[in-house]
Amino acid sequence: MSGDRGVRVTETTAGLETGLQERTARAVPAEHNERLDGWWLRHAPGCAWWVASVLPHGGGSAAELQERVAAAEAYCAGRGVPVLVQMTPGAFPVRLDALLEAKGYERQASVSLQTATTAEVLARASRGGLRVRLQEQPTREWFDVLYEVVGGDAQAQWKLLERIEERAAYASVLLGDETVAVGRAVAEAGWAGVFSMATLPAARGKGAAGAVIGALADWAAVNDADRMYLQVEHGNPGAARIYGRVGFSELRPFYFRVKA
Repeated sequence: MSGDRGVRVTETTAGLETGLQERTARAVPAEHNERLDGWWLRHAPGCAWWVASVLPHGGGSAAELQERVAAAEAYCAGRGVPVLVQMTPGAFPVRLDALLEAKGYERQASVSLQTATTAEVLARASRGGLRVRLQEQPTREWFDVLYEVVGGDAQAQWKLLERIEERAAYASVLLGDETVAVGRAVAEAGWAGVFSMATLPAARGKGAAGAVIGALADWAAVNDADRMYLQVEHGNPGAARIYGRVGFSELRPFYFRVKA
């Protein structure tokens, strides 16, 4: 195992799904990250539950999978957390799902991996006359909106943002002097991922989220990212409608396996 986060995976060496999920892992970096022959073993105390999921990107034989599952279980046991494995069709070895099910891993959550061309997002996202601010670093005002909406461990979430190594942008929608909606993007190798979308309840339904995405698409185009991606839970139809209106569509649904 090693702690190397410098390896870059492109669609020439792996599938599109693998490339996008590994971009996501770099855009939302765990505090601890080890690699085992293509598998990502991660630990992210205080962050969203999925940030610490295992990425099972490699190995195909029954013996290899048994070894890697055992390594993931030992890694998580040593940190006192359950084993959570991200299962993205096209990225995980075909034998893995049946193996995990036989070991008592239960299926959990349902998430949509979505993509769009940056040009289409630019054409369809409306600012609606809203004032949008774009910055290279998160401000306290930006973070406060995110934290008010998602909650959790504020210190851990701030440190996660500090770990990002790729080019990033932080968008804020302002009503007067008040920040009411935020989002961020991370660009890498022609793709820009959209993350941390949050709108204060009083500002919802007024086009703020679309204005954030439009600003991030502007930034993506300037930073040579002609394609965009994001993830949205299937149980969040409101967010899915917003993303659909600006041009995003599902590339692949994925889910997780967790040791019961």
